[in-house]
Amino acid sequence: MRDLTTLSIQRYISKLAASPLSHESKDKIRDVLSSILGSAVQYGLLVKNPVEGVRLPPERRGKRHSKPVVTFEQFEALMAKIPEPYATIFFVAIYTGLRVSELAGLRWNDVHSDSITIDERYCRGDWGTPKSEASNATIGVKRCVIERIHRLKLLTVEVRAGRALRKYRVVKSCGPDDLVFQSVKDGKPIRDNNILCRFIKPAARGLGLPWVNWRCLRTSHATWLKLAGADVKDAQAQMRHSRASTTLDIYQQFVPESQKRVVEKLGETCQIGERVN
Repeated sequence: MRDLTTLSIQRYISKLAASPLSHESKDKIRDVLSSILGSAVQYGLLVKNPVEGVRLPPERRGKRHSKPVVTFEQFEALMAKIPEPYATIFFVAIYTGLRVSELAGLRWNDVHSDSITIDERYCRGDWGTPKSEASNATIGVKRCVIERIHRLKLLTVEVRAGRALRKYRVVKSCGPDDLVFQSVKDGKPIRDNNILCRFIKPAARGLGLPWVNWRCLRTSHATWLKLAGADVKDAQAQMRHSRASTTLDIYQQFVPESQKRVVEKLGETCQIGERVN
């Protein structure tokens, strides 16, 4: 392990440029290496993480293919079709950019008056720490998100069981260490695939949006930040990425309206400059 240097890892990463892997997959390989060697630094096996200075070769494709994102209008239409408590999970996912595993691991002591702390994740039976050191953070959120989360404590939903309808409290218990998003029937951790396939995707297909998935919601959040005029470094912090390039190159999608607004602002700045001169 001590023989690993920034130069040797850079050579390995550069060779990946010739592979058929996508740019995103190559970036993920670098992230995994950085995480592993970061742990080696933490436990005293290495003095410095050699991946920190490694750069991913630029994509050779001349054209960047945009990933679909949920617009504000589509978001409102989807919210109207997704039942509770899954509508709130959808709402929080797109307004915070949290990964679904982080939503599943969210506890009440992680929810503050104007922020959320991400320090744990749950995925299909496995508990763990967030994806990277940067992912373990506290992010600011809109007040409406906090209010929507606390509203879950008041909700009761009906679930059909054969011919009968059974009522369940959405939140079985809300102690500091209890989960925010709980299985409706037994209060256990939510299963992301069930929610996606049974509630979110059917609603999305009904609106002609078959591409909607958990990853799409995170990409949409990054793009909404761009539309709101967020600085790249601020967006990186909100998305909890180790590098701003990940936010800019992979998550934030090109939006013509955003470009038009920037050009208009530039025009206004030029007019002010002409008046001053």
